[in-house]
Amino acid sequence: MKMNLKILPVVALAAPVLGGSVQPVAPDVFRPPAAGAVRIEGRLGAKIDQCIANRVLAQPVEPLVKPYRDKAEEGFKDWRCEYWGKWYTSLALADAYRPTAATRAKLDEGARALVATAAPDGYLGTRQPEHRLKGWDVWGRKYALLGLLAYVDRTGDAPTLAAASRHMDTLLAQTGAGKTNIADIGTHKGLAASSILEPTVLLYQRTGEKKYLDYAQYIVGQWSQPSHHVPQCTNGLRLIEDSLAGVTPVNMRWNKAYEMMSCYEGLCELYRFTGEKNYLNASIKLAEGVLSQETTIIGPGTRGEHWCSGHTNQTAAVFQPMETCVTATWMKFLYQLLRLTGDVRFADELERNLYNGLLAAQMPDGRWWAYFSGINGERVPSLMQHDEVGLSCCVVSGPRGLLLAPQWAVMTAAEGPVVNLYFPGTAEVATPGGQKVMIKQQTEYPIANKIEIVLELAKPEAFTLALRIPAWSANTSLTVNGEAVPVQPGSYAKLQRTWKGGDRIQLVPDLRGRIVKAPDGNGQLAILRGPLVLALDSRLTPEVNIEAKALLDRSAAPFIRLKPNPQAAARIGAWMAFDVPATVEGQPQTITMCDYASAGTAWSVTNCYRVWLPQPLWLGNLYDTGQTWPTLTHRHFRPVAPPR
Repeated sequence: MKMNLKILPVVALAAPVLGGSVQPVAPDVFRPPAAGAVRIEGRLGAKIDQCIANRVLAQPVEPLVKPYRDKAEEGFKDWRCEYWGKWYTSLALADAYRPTAATRAKLDEGARALVATAAPDGYLGTRQPEHRLKGWDVWGRKYALLGLLAYVDRTGDAPTLAAASRHMDTLLAQTGAGKTNIADIGTHKGLAASSILEPTVLLYQRTGEKKYLDYAQYIVGQWSQPSHHVPQCTNGLRLIEDSLAGVTPVNMRWNKAYEMMSCYEGLCELYRFTGEKNYLNASIKLAEGVLSQETTIIGPGTRGEHWCSGHTNQTAAVFQPMETCVTATWMKFLYQLLRLTGDVRFADELERNLYNGLLAAQMPDGRWWAYFSGINGERVPSLMQHDEVGLSCCVVSGPRGLLLAPQWAVMTAAEGPVVNLYFPGTAEVATPGGQKVMIKQQTEYPIANKIEIVLELAKPEAFTLALRIPAWSANTSLTVNGEAVPVQPGSYAKLQRTWKGGDRIQLVPDLRGRIVKAPDGNGQLAILRGPLVLALDSRLTPEVNIEAKALLDRSAAPFIRLKPNPQAAARIGAWMAFDVPATVEGQPQTITMCDYASAGTAWSVTNCYRVWLPQPLWLGNLYDTGQTWPTLTHRHFRPVAPPR
């Protein structure tokens, strides 16, 4: 879906002033592109455009700021305080991706409306003074800060930065050394309140006010101090110590996935401005634990929003699996680590989550999202958690993950540009010599395996162009101006040469179908093609009223021959579909499958899908997986997405 909007010129932003910005002690290895530098076309680009037009820009501001103006929240379960900031940070990402008159007007409207709700002391929250620090209050303060700082980054607006500082100062007045312990307040064993670490460091960076750096280090220090939230432990949350010791995510002091990773996002920011290696190492170890223990073939596995050893449990029917908030936050955490380390593992995992778990959670027109997503089952729209606001946490989290894609698709390192994501479109980034290079990608990837990259630059320059070679691509072909270059899976191909305008690169990743076995050893199989997981869909492969069983053709294992079926894809609006070779009662036949994100997109109880395939596969109960709408929502009735 294309938006007919006026495109604004990309201009340098004014530097925030209130003491001056601070340069990182540990700068990023990979840096994100400038605003407006990346343009993604094709199906992925259309999904991003739909998200911006039908979700982010369509969101009215008034319902988001009314809870801040009323300040009536007092109970444990009230988290209206998060909606404005989560929506607003996705709006800022939309404006950074494609600055338009519409995104800028919405940014101005949203920031002005929130700042106007400030209490006399500067507090921007949803509670009267006697109820501050209770429940989700500090969590909401975090999101207000993140939103205001996003506006400062897009506009350089000093009054908004001043409002953010006044708001933060209300927390410093209540908590800190000799006052209330921040790790003792709020929800989820102090994780939610502690996650204000991230905007605290960002505020320090943008103002130069050392009191904010001191407060950030105080927060981290409290993780190693006694807390009434974890009375069984004399030294608190131990987010750093336990992570460094290799404690798995499910066995951390409190394994609430979203809030936990939010704390480590802040730890990454604190590492940038202190250089304390344990902060980075603890973050990497946590990510490695998630990768090895919690990730499924489509994204991070959770049960009821908690870590659950999801890697080995992924073939089971899981109660409330794979929260969209967790998927989006996992991607934001991966983005932090990709910036800080340049480790290709994190880029590979971002691609997997983008094309599978995240895109599958967005409804086809982009207006709404799922709260939970099963690997098998059906698509169920998120419930509306607060009717007067008209949102749920996941509906405003999903866009934050999706609109982050242009930030990591093409980045820059000291040696030159880095291509992490292959897509039809363009990216204009700076070379080490300071000139602009346009990187044009001509491809239908991941449908087709041929990726043509053409460089446009005014004059020849020696630099290194890094191209991600996915770990799943066993046999990759790479040529530069027709000359073959050897590559290794799971690495960056670093092409060091003097580049000139018109230089052409051809990359051909290995898109053969791959059979993978269930990690729990129960004999079930799944099929992948490149970064995409394939799924049965009841619209393409319905159950049959006969006692028949099918076996996948494993004669070429670990690969499997897939025949494209564009007619089947067109019939259900899928990105792609394939006929998969099998035998049914000993006779050769094919079973049609589509990409996971396109499966179940009728969002109906009658449209089921399945990824993990038992062997043999009984055709009379293909979709009897135990994963049904009651396991995919909090409600006793099936939620319905609101109309456009």
